[in-house]
Amino acid sequence: MPSKGPAERSFHARIEGAEKGRVYLVLPFDPAKAWGLKTHYHVRGTINGRDVRGALEQFSRGYFLPLGPAYRRGAGLHVGDLVTVVLMPEGPQSEALAADIVAALAAEPEGARFFDGLASFYRKNYIRWIDATRRSPEVRAQRIADLVKLMKAGKKERPR
Repeated sequence: MPSKGPAERSFHARIEGAEKGRVYLVLPFDPAKAWGLKTHYHVRGTINGRDVRGALEQFSRGYFLPLGPAYRRGAGLHVGDLVTVVLMPEGPQSEALAADIVAALAAEPEGARFFDGLASFYRKNYIRWIDATRRSPEVRAQRIADLVKLMKAGKKERPR
């Protein structure tokens, strides 16, 4: 199936696992090649038209999206079902950030990878914190510098 956007990936897959154990969808592509190298991949999309969100996990065959029992019951999904899947990275991606933030993260690839791997909630909180300083360029610059330091240190949240 063709993708609709540069970050969106569409595919067909069988639900794997055990009904009484872990159930998941194996991705037929490498998220690092599709979306860039990140520490974690938080995704959103649909399975047979039903909304899904989650974090991809890595294993010997690549990456998979775990499917919890409540989601499967609500969607009427069972191990062995062939499903249509559309997935994309969740939350603000680097290409949608302000130029000054992109430049600061680009200068520190390790910090940028950590930022890109954060859940949408954490990324949005950092962006709101920085954007709250629009009328004070020196404070904004300091917050962007703080963001880079915190990302390099592996901190999901800024100190309060």
